Amino acid sequence: MTAVSEHDGGDRPTEATGPRSTRREPRTISDLDTLRALTHPTRIALIETLVIRGAMTATEAAEQVGESPSSCSFHLRQLQRFGFVEEAGGGHGRSRPWRMTGLGLSFSTEEGDTATKIAARTLLALVRTRQLDRYRIWQETQGSYSAAWRDAALDWQSLAWMTPEELEALGEHLTDLVPGLYERIENPAARPADALPVELLLLGHPIAPPTGTDSG
Repeated sequence: MTAVSEHDGGDRPTEATGPRSTRREPRTISDLDTLRALTHPTRIALIETLVIRGAMTATEAAEQVGESPSSCSFHLRQLQRFGFVEEAGGGHGRSRPWRMTGLGLSFSTEEGDTATKIAARTLLALVRTRQLDRYRIWQETQGSYSAAWRDAALDWQSLAWMTPEELEALGEHLTDLVPGLYERIENPAARPADALPVELLLLGHPIAPPTGTDSG
C-alpha cells in the first residue's frame, strides 16, 4: 500500500486524503530528479512499509521488503535526500529509526517535458503494478481471512454516464467517507482493535473517445 498517487494535470489530485475536517494537501512532485528518485521498487516498498508500520530501522525494514539492511540503508538515505523520510531520533548507524516526513504524494503524468512525463508514467506503472499484485495475493489468500473480512472486501464494477464535474464530485464524496484516514495511519491508538490496513484503489475514467475538439 503506497501513499503515492497521480493526477491528470488538472487541479485536483486523485489522492484519497481523508475527511474534509482533517484533509491535508499531499506533496506535489513535478521535477524530474525527484520523480526519478522514486522510480525504484525498493524505495516504493520502503515508503509503503513506513506508512503502514511506522518508524523502523534499516534492518527492521529489510525484513519487511526482502532486501539487505545495507541496501535499505542506502535507499533510505536517498529518500531522505529528497525529503520523503527523516530520522525519527535515537539509535545510530543502521540502528537509527526512520519515519515518513508526511503522508500523500501527488504527481502528473501529463505535465512537464518529455523526460518528466516518462518518469511520472514509469512511477505510476510501478505503483499500480504493486497495487494489483496485492489484489492478486488477496484473491489467492482470502480463504485464510475470517468470513467478516471476506464478506466486507470490495470487488465491484459498474458503468455510468457522467460529466467530468460529476465524476470529480463522486471522487470527493467517496474520499470524505473514509474514516480517520490520516489519523489512524499516524496514531495507532486511534485504530479499532479489529482494524487491518485496507488498500482502497478507485479508478474512474471514460471508456469511449472524447467528444468535440476540447481535450484539455
